Amino acid sequence: MSPPVIDPQVLAELQQQAGAEFVRELVDTFAEEGPAQLAAMRAAVAAADGPSPALRRAAHSIKSNATTFGAGRLAALARALELGERCADAAALDELQAALDEALAALRASSTE
Repeated sequence: MSPPVIDPQVLAELQQQAGAEFVRELVDTFAEEGPAQLAAMRAAVAAADGPSPALRRAAHSIKSNATTFGAGRLAALARALELGERCADAAALDELQAALDEALAALRASSTE
């Protein structure tokens, strides 16, 4: 059995500490910024060889947000790109995109419960 997309305990703790309404606002902000950060990563890959500072900053932001929400797989993928542990190529960014989409869907579903 694979782990959940979003760790329910992490999300519950965040909602308890910050309030459900504020967490919904954070999710909305992440839903806007996450895809933009991924687009910045794609542009950085297209413009340069190797991990650029722009790519690392965008990956760091995605990783930080993912960690806040308990999106472990997304955080791990972004961390590997941030630290240069994984080659930032189209396949890696496509995998990050899929993990981001999955995490955002799960967060939206959980914020409406």
